[in-house]
Amino acid sequence: MDAKDIGEIASWLMQAGLKGMAEVDILSGFCDQCCAHGLKLDRAMALMDTLHPVYEGRAFRWDGNQVIEREFEYGPSHQGIASENWVRSAFYHMLTTGGDEVRRRIGFGEPTDFFGLDKLKEDGHTDYIAMVHRFEEGGTIGEMDCFYSNFATAGEVGFPEEDLRVLRKLTPALALAIKCTGMSRIARTIAEVYLGEDAARHVLEGKITRGKTERISAALWFSDLANYTRISDTAEPDDIIPMLNAYADAVISSIHEAGGNVLKLIGDGTLAIFKARNSADACAAALMAESLLRQRLRDLNSQRQIEGRPVTDVYLGLHIGDVFYGNIGSMDRLDFTVIGPAVNEVSRIASMCRSADRNILMSSNFVEALSTNRGNDLVSVGRYALRGVNRPQELFTLLSSAA
Repeated sequence: MDAKDIGEIASWLMQAGLKGMAEVDILSGFCDQCCAHGLKLDRAMALMDTLHPVYEGRAFRWDGNQVIEREFEYGPSHQGIASENWVRSAFYHMLTTGGDEVRRRIGFGEPTDFFGLDKLKEDGHTDYIAMVHRFEEGGTIGEMDCFYSNFATAGEVGFPEEDLRVLRKLTPALALAIKCTGMSRIARTIAEVYLGEDAARHVLEGKITRGKTERISAALWFSDLANYTRISDTAEPDDIIPMLNAYADAVISSIHEAGGNVLKLIGDGTLAIFKARNSADACAAALMAESLLRQRLRDLNSQRQIEGRPVTDVYLGLHIGDVFYGNIGSMDRLDFTVIGPAVNEVSRIASMCRSADRNILMSSNFVEALSTNRGNDLVSVGRYALRGVNRPQELFTLLSSAA
């Protein structure tokens, strides 16, 4: 492969990174082009840690001879069998010794002393090289501080020195292209985790100007935990956060499954919205989320009772109205949320659940917006004066809650 060929592949990698091509497609395209220019590759893998609440990183694989799983996400590498495999890997060896490269001519008597090399040799591969490209502090985010890659060939002579020279020259460009897409993925993940999917989409589309809002009509959800203060005062301190996480997971997963968007977590409280083509659909989606939540709570409480852990319920207020949706805050600290009288009202409705002895209360506006065939499921619990709201509100609950 001459300088012109190397330049063409490097140029392709730069364009792939700028376009935001999927990481696995970047690796595949790189390997295919290397093969087309005479560099005999048979298998390759690249991996990079990420910043994600569940996964530690993502790995990408290419094989020129068989169909394989092209990409996968991996969890913590310090637990169980994953930890054992990681410690035995060439990547871990380079990480702990400070090296940048490991080569094993496994088809010519050199040891298969790293994880996976025995399988590579069994499959007919003759030569293996692994590399790590470290990032400086300014290029690091979370645990994403380096790019790992390895390549194998089944060639009769292994990797000629010229092929290794080309790989060493081009792999940094491969790392940069994959890192470019990886950084974009991390930005989306952070935005979705902390803002919610819909708000994150708005922000990543560039809607970050302070005061930039839109008026929308939405079904509003506000929920919090029943008796949380009492439980938090009596439970062991180490049990509080796991308990909050368990109940928050039940609430948030139910909202998301029904098509809602969680906008804010306030201690044990959750503010969410449901948007749809019409008010009836938005309110129906909110009630679907409520139904999903009750099932999850039954399962969760049953399991916690078996474990001898404290259990509770979720108080839920539902309302519908016009709100302003967008950026609120200071010049350098913004919140993408909803504001307006309807937001205040839904939180007040939820706070009345304790007084009304119901785990769900709905405003008359919410009930009126529902399609008429839901009328038999609902019952009025009377009119209540809501703090901060000018006029008393008639509130409704589900028959199942009123029984």
